[in-house]
Amino acid sequence: MKKLFLLLFLCFCYTYNFSQQRSNPDSLAYELQRQKINNMLNARALKFGQYEQSLKKHTGIFGLQTKKDIRRSNDILMEINRTDDDIFQQTKILLNFRMSQQQAAQAKSAEAENYSLGYMNTINRLRDQVDRLKKDAETTKKQHESAERIHVLIFVLMLASILMLLFRKRRVVS
Repeated sequence: MKKLFLLLFLCFCYTYNFSQQRSNPDSLAYELQRQKINNMLNARALKFGQYEQSLKKHTGIFGLQTKKDIRRSNDILMEINRTDDDIFQQTKILLNFRMSQQQAAQAKSAEAENYSLGYMNTINRLRDQVDRLKKDAETTKKQHESAERIHVLIFVLMLASILMLLFRKRRVVS
């Protein structure tokens, strides 16, 4: 009776947990597989209890076991063995599912890392371009300033030459 109550309680808890986890279908499938394995383990425990009871059963003369008792115990043991095989198969499926989830997570992580590296490379390339453009702007500004100085100097020299020629002409004329 206690085992049945415990089994029903566990099923209720798992059902409640699954209703909470419906947002992610992968985790839902994983949890369903886990629940299936846990139910199989509970069934195995019940069968093992039946096996222990059948071993204690002695229906023969003088309290000995009969062939029927031994066969019943062997049949229960064979059922336990089949259940164990099924549990191993389902556990393998669960592990394969878990491995595929881990591989998907690793692939997603690698993809995100590649994106971030690409963004970092683009940012570095753009920073280098900005630095080069700033240097080019400074160089152009310096060249413009030096050309402006030369133009002002030439203009001043030309003006001085014109004024000098005008003053010489006036001296010569006067």
